[in-house]
Amino acid sequence: MAGPADCFTELLIPVDEAIERLLASTARSAETESVAVIDALGRVLAEDLVSGINVPGYDNSAMDGYAVRSAECTQPGAVLRVTQRIPAGSTGSELEPGCAARIFTGAPVPPGADAVVMQESCTRQADSDAVSINARIAAGDNIRRAGEDIAQGSVILGAGTRLRPQELGLIASVGIERVSVVTKLRVACFFTGDELVSPGEPLQAGQIYNSNRYTLNGFLQSQGCEITDYGIVPDSLDATLEVIGQAALKADLIVTSGGVSVGEEDYVRLALEKLGRLELWRIAMKPGKPVAFGKVGDALFLGLPGNPVSVLVTAHVFARPVIRKLQGETRCLQQPVSVKAGFDWPAVERSEFLRARIEQRGAESWAVIYPQQGSGVLSSASWADGLAIVISGCAIQRGDLVNFLAFD
Repeated sequence: MAGPADCFTELLIPVDEAIERLLASTARSAETESVAVIDALGRVLAEDLVSGINVPGYDNSAMDGYAVRSAECTQPGAVLRVTQRIPAGSTGSELEPGCAARIFTGAPVPPGADAVVMQESCTRQADSDAVSINARIAAGDNIRRAGEDIAQGSVILGAGTRLRPQELGLIASVGIERVSVVTKLRVACFFTGDELVSPGEPLQAGQIYNSNRYTLNGFLQSQGCEITDYGIVPDSLDATLEVIGQAALKADLIVTSGGVSVGEEDYVRLALEKLGRLELWRIAMKPGKPVAFGKVGDALFLGLPGNPVSVLVTAHVFARPVIRKLQGETRCLQQPVSVKAGFDWPAVERSEFLRARIEQRGAESWAVIYPQQGSGVLSSASWADGLAIVISGCAIQRGDLVNFLAFD
């Protein structure tokens, strides 16, 4: 027969199941807008992008050197007359037999030439317009063919792609100036606790500074959200009902900190059940067990715990994929990487997310953990690069492979 601890654990939802249920209840925003490519960093494409041109648009030289007819350079020692000079941005004329064209990286290969010889393999003869080719050359050497990067009519980026600097450059390379992206996600947040005060105010007995506001706002900013911050909400059901009701009218997603556990002063979960519906609560993880998920009107609701580290951990594990899916990103789940464990950890009933830093030891990456792993030790999160994940029921020994979820 199961003991009390076993029964309690059975009431909790496994982390992977919780994520699946969250994402199953999340749909991409249908709202889009057109933005200039230069302003589109971090935005998510709302439609496929099709190239109207070939890239490169013409056969061009992959390096500085000489454009030649390969049939005239089958053996080292061929001597050719240099009849033209083709820098990038200009075009050459037909290359005559027995001739070479001085050419520079990116310049169009002149008609008649079918290879480029790098200048290091050539010797320009003094006081002469001749060049010696000191290598065996084959057709196509050092030529970038038209369309080898991007073919005209091809999809260069699919809908649901989050735009990084390299994607902006790729879009610009085919001449696209504006793109259709999913409208910025509107996220409302607030923080519960009569013990909370804002930085800059004097602390009274029993009070603490509201660090969660800055952690969560910073996280939401990093995800490209448009934030409405309702600040600190008093520990009362009426106050909580009022602010959730207001937020649900304006936001796509409401994210809160505190008030979702089982204490007598935890009103957020109760307010969610009165105004909407609670779809998920209490996760088999540490830190971060009392996570609540549901809906109020058209807005999704994600209630995070109040402990400072728990806020950060659950934001990365749960809020991040929900936000990414709402934003329309196709790859909304961050994939952990396997690294060597630089620590021992006993078997646990709930999956544990340990604040860890990556150290390179030769060719291997090792995760070392902060010595204090309490959910109130925010310095552990600042010290860490991410989270080493200990799966429930598994013990970790130094040198074992462990999954690591990076903060960045």
